[in-house]
Amino acid sequence: MQRTAIIGLGAIGFGMATQLLKAGFPLAVYNRTAERAIPLRASGAEIASTPKEAAADADVVISIVADDVASRQVWLSADGILGALKPGAIAIECSTLSVAWVRELAAKVTGSGCEFLDAPVTGSKTHAAAGELQFLVGGDAATVERARPVLKAMSRNIVHMGAAGCGAMIKLVNNYLCGVQAASLAEAVSLIERSGLDRERSLEILNNGAPGSPLIKTLSARMTSRNYDVNFLLRLMKKDLEYAGREAEAHDLHFKMGTAAASIFEQAQRQGWGEKDFSAVVETSR
Repeated sequence: MQRTAIIGLGAIGFGMATQLLKAGFPLAVYNRTAERAIPLRASGAEIASTPKEAAADADVVISIVADDVASRQVWLSADGILGALKPGAIAIECSTLSVAWVRELAAKVTGSGCEFLDAPVTGSKTHAAAGELQFLVGGDAATVERARPVLKAMSRNIVHMGAAGCGAMIKLVNNYLCGVQAASLAEAVSLIERSGLDRERSLEILNNGAPGSPLIKTLSARMTSRNYDVNFLLRLMKKDLEYAGREAEAHDLHFKMGTAAASIFEQAQRQGWGEKDFSAVVETSR
């Protein structure tokens, strides 16, 4: 079994670690808030005090953190992963990040004699806990095959998108669409409520009609119940919309809908909803 390390035990990372332990992979973990890692010790995880310590002697090292700043810190700081990677190890960045940073990181990792994949995921905390994530992978095809046993233990599907950076790009496109849908649904729910329409009947029409994507169905239930327990943090959706907008501009596009959605999420964060589920964006227009 490949010795594995996971850096970052948030809503997704914790579920990923749990699945690897269930599959029998030797696992070291690191989280900035050390208490988060303690429940994994009983299942056999080694708890490291730094990313560098977690990555030492690992065959596969996975990072899943909040943003470019956090990723740069865990990879390149004095206590970072890159200083501990053994030759031939596979470095996998699963965070949702800018394409520019992912490509910079890929060059640094391969320049050190190791292999690199960017493999952001689709799915929520629930999917991570059940081993049903989907990995969107950029990198060399041979490296994907070497990493497949580890990725398979945490997922329902592994999609190789192309060279390094391609996984990051499609993840931003995916989250751009999710963020725009969530923002528009928030306004639609608020209009239904303010107009005096029967909310339950109205949402039944929307959910069972053309607009009724799986995301709309899930978010409409959370918005109406005001259950904002975190599946995906609102502040991270705001960040992803901003990153997607930057990528669009780099390709001579301007995401007008994305800009509008990002401003709605920014307003929600200013109002104190940043640490809640992104469905809480509805509260900006209520």
